[in-house]
Amino acid sequence: MTEFVPDHQNARAFRDALGSFATGVTVVTIPTPVGPQGVTANSFASLSLAPPLVLWSPGKFSRRHDLFAHAPYFSVHVLAEDQKDLADRFTRAGAQFDGLDVTLSPEGVPVIPGVLTRFDCAQEVAHDAGDHTLVVGRVLRVDTNEGRPLVFAQGRWGGHRAD
Repeated sequence: MTEFVPDHQNARAFRDALGSFATGVTVVTIPTPVGPQGVTANSFASLSLAPPLVLWSPGKFSRRHDLFAHAPYFSVHVLAEDQKDLADRFTRAGAQFDGLDVTLSPEGVPVIPGVLTRFDCAQEVAHDAGDHTLVVGRVLRVDTNEGRPLVFAQGRWGGHRAD
């Protein structure tokens, strides 16, 4: 067992410690004046059943942070265990929406078909949280399918070493 103070000198150890908590993998999508935007995120959690609230947290280091942190509507797409390719599409150098058969929610948010679960949300509030922003969304509708989620923990995707 290793004990440390999570300061600048121990940043990597702190990140590794956080990695011991397995997370699901999502793609968050928003509409923008320049077209649809999406980002892969594992910072997603349920918050409340009544009212139905979820949260996610875009990083302030992203050049698209403000677009995501201030979007009035967004959709959180929970990926299935065989959808790592979708996670890769929405990383910094990914293809994003190129070649995807995307539709729009009633609020105009791009919807990726065939994911495990989708939560269509209206932003309730956003809070400053260090190097991220906590975005709380009221869930307007849910679309869910059968299957197992894509999981990320300790640098591994669903048990496979991350590239």
